[in-house]
Amino acid sequence: MLAYTYVSPGKFELLDKPRPRLQSDRDAIVRVTLASICTSDLHIKHGSVPRAVPGITVGHEMVGIVEEVGPAVRRVRPGDRVTVNVETYCGECFFCQNGWVNNCTDPQGGWALGCRIDGGLAEYVRVPYADQGLDSIPDTVTDRQALFVGDVLATGYWAADISGVCPGDTALILGAGPTGICTLQCLRLKQPGRIIVCEPDPARRAFVERLYPDVLTVTPADAVAFVQAHSEHGGADAVLECAGSADSFRLAWETARPNAVVTVVGLYDTAQTLPLPDMYGKNLIFKTGGVDGCHCGETLALIAAGKLDTTPLITHTFPLRRVEEAFALFESRRDGVVKVAIEPGA
Repeated sequence: MLAYTYVSPGKFELLDKPRPRLQSDRDAIVRVTLASICTSDLHIKHGSVPRAVPGITVGHEMVGIVEEVGPAVRRVRPGDRVTVNVETYCGECFFCQNGWVNNCTDPQGGWALGCRIDGGLAEYVRVPYADQGLDSIPDTVTDRQALFVGDVLATGYWAADISGVCPGDTALILGAGPTGICTLQCLRLKQPGRIIVCEPDPARRAFVERLYPDVLTVTPADAVAFVQAHSEHGGADAVLECAGSADSFRLAWETARPNAVVTVVGLYDTAQTLPLPDMYGKNLIFKTGGVDGCHCGETLALIAAGKLDTTPLITHTFPLRRVEEAFALFESRRDGVVKVAIEPGA
């Protein structure tokens, strides 16, 4: 089968690999019907994910059809259409029992697919702990509607959930990339009084303004003054940092009001520094880390109910045999790209 493979830092190749086989009673084999490219794949390519294993098939955003299951799998059967979770988790350890599935203590726990074990930019993928990692797609939901449920939409849902946003609050989202847009959609369900999106790219600001006319947009250069002018207490009640740059990290604490919650979900290439002498008086609460993606069933129900729709993020579609072209487009942000869908069977 065709599989896009991490060969060495800076080098991916589309290779012919054997179809995966069950390795555990709790595994499933899924035929991938639609996949996508994530910024985290670019981090692997550029060597900023030390845990990534050369030789693995990349890709951790995908949907497909169950082909085979181990004898211990109970929630899905062959023929089921499913979303695939970005995280592998056992469901039994202390962290899983508390909903902190990103910290699962299993040796394959956390972000494994497309990082430490073969992922989904391929024709087939093996999913460990299938009862936790797979969720059945409702008949009324298309593959394109469900594509981001297991990763970037899970991140947005998690970010909104832990942000502490209450009805009437002013919330600031830093970054209008795929993570920022998914966070925006999920944050709207919390009914804040005002949402502001800060984004340097005029095309992405226009994207937000077109789809969400009730949302305010601002450039990073104007963000501090703009947020103060559009909030009641000297800054945002909640800041959600989805961009992952040194500038956005700084803006996250500068634009927050005293005693606000700053939720950091952006993935950084380099270490960031908290300038504590400048921050002490703000008494900020920081929430950081990787997504706990254990609410995929809830997001699928919200999609089926028409309350979430991430299909506008899919701006381009390529067959798997042209995945290198798709990566080049995505990395260079050409042609208004937001997300790229990959069709293994095309």
